[in-house]
Amino acid sequence: MSAPGSVVAVSGSHGLVGSALGAFLEASGRRFRRIARDLATGTLDTRALEGADAVVHLAGESIAGGRWTDEKKRRIHASRVTTTRALAEAFARPGARPRVLVSASAVGWYGDRGDERLTEESPPGRGFLADVCREWEAAAAGAEAGGVRVVRLRIGMVLSARGGALAKMLVPYRLGLGGVVGPGSQWVSWISLDDLVGVIVHAIEHEALRGPVNAVAPEPVTSREFTRTLARILRRPALLPLPAFAARLVLGEMANALLLASARVLPERLRASGYVFRHPTLEAALAHELLAPA
Repeated sequence: MSAPGSVVAVSGSHGLVGSALGAFLEASGRRFRRIARDLATGTLDTRALEGADAVVHLAGESIAGGRWTDEKKRRIHASRVTTTRALAEAFARPGARPRVLVSASAVGWYGDRGDERLTEESPPGRGFLADVCREWEAAAAGAEAGGVRVVRLRIGMVLSARGGALAKMLVPYRLGLGGVVGPGSQWVSWISLDDLVGVIVHAIEHEALRGPVNAVAPEPVTSREFTRTLARILRRPALLPLPAFAARLVLGEMANALLLASARVLPERLRASGYVFRHPTLEAALAHELLAPA
């Protein structure tokens, strides 16, 4: 168990998830230590690992924001695979070996799978993101070889009004300019920010949890249902669809991977380990983020 006073070192600590995790850890009496990242080289300062009980690895170049040029794809790959490998190798140093490494991955592992119900036992998909996720998860193998328990969180769309995909949607939706992207039948696997923080802490504390873990809510929805639910919560129309060809024209390859791919991912291992979701339905998660008092 990660008790009050224990040290949790976190990479990507200034991001949306890392900031929320750090606030929770400090409020619960744990010692929160940031693993700094050199923006020029993309390397991590592994000195923060010394004496850490647990390490949470969240650092990575954003996959959103602009087209995927060759240089952007190189940064996406290196910021995940290279840093994870370096982190795992650093655990071989005396004093730098934690009990557990919780390493971020993504539901992009599964690729575009239509209506298929996907669990941690499902094979990887195809495409750039699936390839990155496969190498990203494999890069932590060095930590396992050194006796560290490794949990690989395959994270879905994180819902927060403070950042990420949902925050980007709010302006057009509040102006009545939202709508279904592509066919609307593609599945969206999501998780509230509160639940993702809860899942990370759960992964740290539950010794039996290891390997891939789908960090998604138990009720994935279609893109059409997501659009309707968000519009209903905001009390705005969502009448302006974005056809698939237009999304591809604007965003290129990124549109296929982030907006048009279908991944119906289920949190089988989380449920089996006893994790209780704070926001198991999309309606509850959006209402909490958008209607709850600040």
